[in-house]
Amino acid sequence: MPQLNGSTRVADRDSAAHGLSSLPGVREAFPALSEWIHGEPLVYLDSAATALKPRGVADAVARVYLHGAGAVDRSAHTLGARATTLVDRVRTDLAELLCASVDEIILTRGTTDGLNLVAMGWARSRLHAGDEVLVTALEHHANLLPWRRACEEAGARLVTVPTRDGDIHADDVARLLTPRTKLVALTHVSNVTGAELPVAKIAALAHAVGAAVVVDGAQGAAVSDADVRALGADFYAMSGHKVYGPSSTGALFASRARQAEMTPVTLGGGIALRVSADSATLRDGPQRFESGSPNVEGAAGLSAALAFLQTIGKHARIAHARRLATYAAEELARIPGVRVVGAPAQRTGIVSFVLEGVHAHDVATWLDSRGVAVRAGRVCAHPALDALGEREIVRASFGVYNDGQCVRALCAAVQSVKKTLGAS
Repeated sequence: MPQLNGSTRVADRDSAAHGLSSLPGVREAFPALSEWIHGEPLVYLDSAATALKPRGVADAVARVYLHGAGAVDRSAHTLGARATTLVDRVRTDLAELLCASVDEIILTRGTTDGLNLVAMGWARSRLHAGDEVLVTALEHHANLLPWRRACEEAGARLVTVPTRDGDIHADDVARLLTPRTKLVALTHVSNVTGAELPVAKIAALAHAVGAAVVVDGAQGAAVSDADVRALGADFYAMSGHKVYGPSSTGALFASRARQAEMTPVTLGGGIALRVSADSATLRDGPQRFESGSPNVEGAAGLSAALAFLQTIGKHARIAHARRLATYAAEELARIPGVRVVGAPAQRTGIVSFVLEGVHAHDVATWLDSRGVAVRAGRVCAHPALDALGEREIVRASFGVYNDGQCVRALCAAVQSVKKTLGAS
């Protein structure tokens, strides 16, 4: 980590005082953290976009490529059996992460894929003219555009729950729910403000009027408790690459009752029990929605990532993300000219901010020159930024490999931007 004004020991004491020392043995597991960027050691604060990968994930993927791959459920040889085992294992691991049953886990290419599966495989046949779908003002485009299209096709109405202080409040949802509401779609954790939404309260309200609940867990699965039973979710979509696994992997939790109401969106090999010239009998369970050859190497890597998270422990990683986000928001707010975006009741994993007088992309570029990697721009959440009155933001997001020293490095780099570029 970079030394700031020769005060590493002071920084370590400060981090420890906030409970923000490094999680034991975690940083060493990530080879990317040995990288130097523009002559500076990497401080990676863009985990909300994609998380770094521990060495075990790369090793698991490499083993599939280097030691043979067979077709899942299609080969009578040993390599085929190995491949089938890997896919079965990741389904079990994902069920454990989400506190679900194995037969409720549909393997996907990520959160966006899962949400579109719900929109096209469930909502398309369930929505009718005059129905309503509630979304929140904080949604990522992936949890907005599918519902907009579904409503347009059905003649239904899309209703937006407003944000207050970069948060979503259950009483605002309650005021907008009606007997016409058929679906409530909401993020678990906002990718803009880091707000952890009161999903369980909102789900109870939605179910009381007969509405289904779909949760965008792209951010939440990594930094919060993704217990779908406790949350009351009918559907919960998540991405493997945000929980330290490979890209193009993920899962959709769909309760048994909701699965029975779904139709496959894609058809092909692997989903049928029997096909004749004029009929087809499809499989029951999640495989009904998983046409084509499974991503065996992705399954192996994602299982390795979830095993790594287990070594840290759920409660430890959740508490760490909350403390880091809170500490970062406090420290950034101390810098004159910095405005932290939103003041949610529970912030976790993410802090977005604006430096007055300096464009967000210029801030991010300057930070990169100091080895600090952040996201800048509209973060695929244009309506959310519009609702918050922001044009562009700088977003710092935290992973299990970050600590209080990373926050200090961020703040020092922002101070440098302010001094050099003359922000007011």
